[in-house]
Amino acid sequence: MANKLETKLVLVCMTAAIGGFLFGYDTSVINGGVDAIASSESGFGLTSFLSGFSVSSALIGCIVGAWFAGTLADRFGRVRVMQFAAVLFVVSAIGSGLASNFAVFVIIRIVGGVGVGFTSAIGPAYISEVSPVERRGFLTGFQQLAIVLGITTSLIVNDIYALVSGGAANPFWFGMDTWRWMLITTAIPGIIMFVMAFTLPESPRYLVMKERYEEATKILAEVTGEENPKAKVLEIAKTLKEDMGSRPHFGDLRGRALGLKPVIWVGIGVALFQQISGVNVVMFYDSSLWQMVGLTEQQSLNATLIRTLMSLIATIIGMLLIDRIGRRRLLRIGSAGMAIFLAVIAFGFGVGNSGTNGSLHLTGIWPWVVIGGSYIFFFIFSATWGIVMWVVIGEVFPNSIRALAVAVATAANWVGNFLVTTTFPPMRDTIGLPITYVIYAIMAVLSYIFVRKFLPETNGVELEDMKTSSLGK
Repeated sequence: MANKLETKLVLVCMTAAIGGFLFGYDTSVINGGVDAIASSESGFGLTSFLSGFSVSSALIGCIVGAWFAGTLADRFGRVRVMQFAAVLFVVSAIGSGLASNFAVFVIIRIVGGVGVGFTSAIGPAYISEVSPVERRGFLTGFQQLAIVLGITTSLIVNDIYALVSGGAANPFWFGMDTWRWMLITTAIPGIIMFVMAFTLPESPRYLVMKERYEEATKILAEVTGEENPKAKVLEIAKTLKEDMGSRPHFGDLRGRALGLKPVIWVGIGVALFQQISGVNVVMFYDSSLWQMVGLTEQQSLNATLIRTLMSLIATIIGMLLIDRIGRRRLLRIGSAGMAIFLAVIAFGFGVGNSGTNGSLHLTGIWPWVVIGGSYIFFFIFSATWGIVMWVVIGEVFPNSIRALAVAVATAANWVGNFLVTTTFPPMRDTIGLPITYVIYAIMAVLSYIFVRKFLPETNGVELEDMKTSSLGK
């Protein structure tokens, strides 16, 4: 019986994490066709700025989706929001692939971004709410594992399409350019997520919030394996009543620490620090560096896939460690390691004589120093901050405000992503790559200090014990 319950719980969490798969797939798939999309022959004839915006425009939708995810999840349920996100994914996939002009393309990309924002906020919250305390870190880690799998799958699909057709700008099925099929294919996992979401039980915390006690009791018994589900329902109801007297709203997040409760700032801080170490740009020169040491363009793309597979292994390692050594310790290890190898990358760019405008002139061992530093950095990030951030924001907040607070923290994560992505080119072109990476290294050091000073250890703590009274008003 215990094994059956464990299997059912794992399957529920894996199904819920399909949104993470779409999250990773959607944010990565466009990279395989960005040059073809910008081309005047196969795409929309974009400037370099608009080419970058074709990618980053989805982040606008991500921020919006994450911000409103909590309100919608508290009103309609976690599962319904995930189903709606799946619909947005499908619409975005087909619409962006068939877009006749750039304006339509951007609008549809933003719509897809809203879906990404929904799943990135709701996924961790939902999994944490259906997971037993002793397995919560591992099970919530499926969200990040699914994200990495989504990125990996999109790279493989794009590579196959480009290999068969001869390139992203070349015609493929039915005469449509390959890059369009790269985007349209995203509809397939979107449809799968929509169908699978109907098999998911609703979060017992949400059901108690809606006073649907019998349903909550049944799910706690049949999915999470709670030994005394009726007592657990009463405990959940008590915490909701203590921290919230009515339907949750953004006013419940207010407090004395610069207008917000301290725990909200903790969640925002963890979400921001995951991004401002520069993880989304640290691999910017991945392909260029590999070509510098003699690899062809195709071989360098294959090396990028290998780096992504390394990230997958690192994520699994993090999932196995997180419940054993705790969230704070794993984050501190990650911050220290990331700071060291960001400094190595900065040193390699500096001594190796990278151009002040971001061009590369590395010779001798220095391309290998930067490549090695980048790959080790990415491995450390994937095993620590990549996974732990999603776990922490899914569990650190009290029951009464969890969905809203996770939405705010996730929106902050997307804001950080947007800021780093937007500021990297001007930083690279003005202060140069060495100083840019020194700044990222400093951010990693600050993340270590932040975790040590402000983040409470949530490992082994029941969600009902995550109270605003214990984390500050």
